[in-house]
Amino acid sequence: MAMTMNGEVLLAAPREQVWAKINDPAVLKSCIPGCEELETTEEGGFRAVARMRVGPVAARFRGKVVLSDLDPLNGYKISGEGEGGVAGFAKGAATVSLTDKGEGTLLVYAVEAHIGGKLAQLGQRLVNGTAKKLADEFFANFAKAVQA
Repeated sequence: MAMTMNGEVLLAAPREQVWAKINDPAVLKSCIPGCEELETTEEGGFRAVARMRVGPVAARFRGKVVLSDLDPLNGYKISGEGEGGVAGFAKGAATVSLTDKGEGTLLVYAVEAHIGGKLAQLGQRLVNGTAKKLADEFFANFAKAVQA
């Protein structure tokens, strides 16, 4: 099942600060819902373990992401894949861009993902709703971390 999601978040912090925080594994780990482990890899990305629930399906996902098209202070592309055992898999990519807006920073993201296994059988509406909820929770946590 394919899925897309776009959004933007206005953060009350300068772009340099947002860039530093969005590349800090400790900050990301504290912001990602259900994240149990997050560490940097030699390839310049991250390896993660997160516990997720989508409707009746709960799983512990292990995955890795790679950062590319790095444009410091402006954005990057993040590509990754995760495996949740019998629950299924997810893989996809997102572009993240940062621009100055007033006294803060506007973060814009666009995600394209593909999921399979039991997750894909749950239906587009439930999966999209859960993805939106997780994204909203991440960005609320991230906004607090950036201002801290």
